[in-house]
Amino acid sequence: MREYFELFWTFAKIGGVTFGGGYAMLPILQRECVDKRDWATEEELTDYFAIGQCTPGIIAVNVSTFIGNKRKGILGGIIATVGFTFFPIVLLSLVAAGLGYLLTYPIVQSAFGGVRVCVCVLILNAVLRLWKKSVLDKRTLAIFLVIFLLSVFGGLLPVSISPAVYVVAAALAGLALAPGAKKEDK
Repeated sequence: MREYFELFWTFAKIGGVTFGGGYAMLPILQRECVDKRDWATEEELTDYFAIGQCTPGIIAVNVSTFIGNKRKGILGGIIATVGFTFFPIVLLSLVAAGLGYLLTYPIVQSAFGGVRVCVCVLILNAVLRLWKKSVLDKRTLAIFLVIFLLSVFGGLLPVSISPAVYVVAAALAGLALAPGAKKEDK
């Protein structure tokens, strides 16, 4: 029972202080789940993020579910997910009740401006960590560059491309370009 409470409380704390989405929380998850508790390796955390992007829902919630499931099975996944969403739901409910009123205050607008800057830094930190673990050779660099260019300049195309398409395309490119994917003629 103590392990279930630890799962709930750890993810409740992470969810309660994470602003800016899944990428902004990567350093926090890294510290809490990899460095402090050894619940996942850095590679597993990177994989969970990748899978979390391909599955419906919020990346951060998906990652908490994966880690909880790894630790204590399906019930652990549910408890970690409930823990992660507990404080945000409470806070969101309170903020939603008074948001229109609060946004009329310049001090609140300034605070949100500061939070946005902080979120940019956290996302950049997450990108740099993911870069070190993901772009390992010319093959992965090529996949990165193609997907990066498509996502940056994709707005110039006549149709909008879903980020899920980029993830699937990168996965297929990874399979096609994997070492040993082509059999050499003898």
